[in-house]
Amino acid sequence: QVQLVESGGGLVQAGGSLRLSCAASGRTFRLYTMGWFRQAPGKEREFVAAISWTGMNTVYADSVKGRFTIARDNAKNTVYLEMNSLKLEDTAVYYCAAGRLSSTSSDSGAYDTWGQGTQVTVSS
Repeated sequence: QVQLVESGGGLVQAGGSLRLSCAASGRTFRLYTMGWFRQAPGKEREFVAAISWTGMNTVYADSVKGRFTIARDNAKNTVYLEMNSLKLEDTAVYYCAAGRLSSTSSDSGAYDTWGQGTQVTVSS
């Protein structure tokens, strides 16, 4: 099993960019599908993006498609979320998740390991 630690969150103005990182421990990282989810105050956790263990397949929520990019570096045991053209509604705690899946999934229940989250705040 892997353990996950997110970093890269912070305060950014609308229209700006941030890159989140999720570092995983363990030698089996390359076998895990990785996902990013977020939770805004008073709202349920929602899917953002996922990448298959091969890196060949990615999927995005409609709300971030064209603005966010998920990528992984298996040599560094790290998955990234590049966020561009940030909007006020992107403000949330962002969580990294891992699951032993055949491909990608937007279902949070499919992932069995979660990081502690990193805060992203977009200001006007």
